[in-house]
Amino acid sequence: MRIVAKIGTSSVTTASGEIDTTMVQSLCDQVAQLRVAGHEVIVVTSGAVAGGVAALGLSQRPTDTLTLQALSAVGQSRLMSVYNAALERHGLVGAQVLLVPNDFVDRTQYLHARETLERLLGLGCVPIINENDAIASDEIRYGDNDRISALVAHSLVADVLVLLTDIDGLYTADPQRDASARLVQRVEADDELLSVRAGESAGERGSGGMASKLAAARIASWSG
Repeated sequence: MRIVAKIGTSSVTTASGEIDTTMVQSLCDQVAQLRVAGHEVIVVTSGAVAGGVAALGLSQRPTDTLTLQALSAVGQSRLMSVYNAALERHGLVGAQVLLVPNDFVDRTQYLHARETLERLLGLGCVPIINENDAIASDEIRYGDNDRISALVAHSLVADVLVLLTDIDGLYTADPQRDASARLVQRVEADDELLSVRAGESAGERGSGGMASKLAAARIASWSG
């Protein structure tokens, strides 16, 4: 089985914004278990910008694009270092792959990206994917990794796409603001209430939200 697992900034960093080594190790432990069971695993991870914020000792996440891109460059190497160390404990090799939207739009780029990922899997590596925030312009970037994970799953004909988050799932309302919010156990691809249920809210450390996860789910469902 081929599995794409996406983990967001709020899950991969601590409350203070540091890269959560324990969480990354736990994720990589599970990746190793899946590999032993004969499965292929591709990880899509956020956290580079948050890692850059922490590394430079900033008190809060900036909002201007240029600074965010610079912070991504600072944090990405630190993020990969944590992943590599966690995977090496199991004798696994991580492989950094940074993607931009054009890699899914331009046919030549799409095929190159897919072939590289396939080759990495063939070599026994664990691809660690992130959006290339350091160079992607604000006008064309996705801004979150939820959609990228779905597009990667489609490109690699994955069997399963898992979006890991710090809440239990989709609610009828924002559970942090509405105590009556109920967990939605199952959502069909044609559910017209999805856009109503999903807010765009994201944590201070991240850029996604439930709406982007539902968009990813739609992409995955359209892909079969």
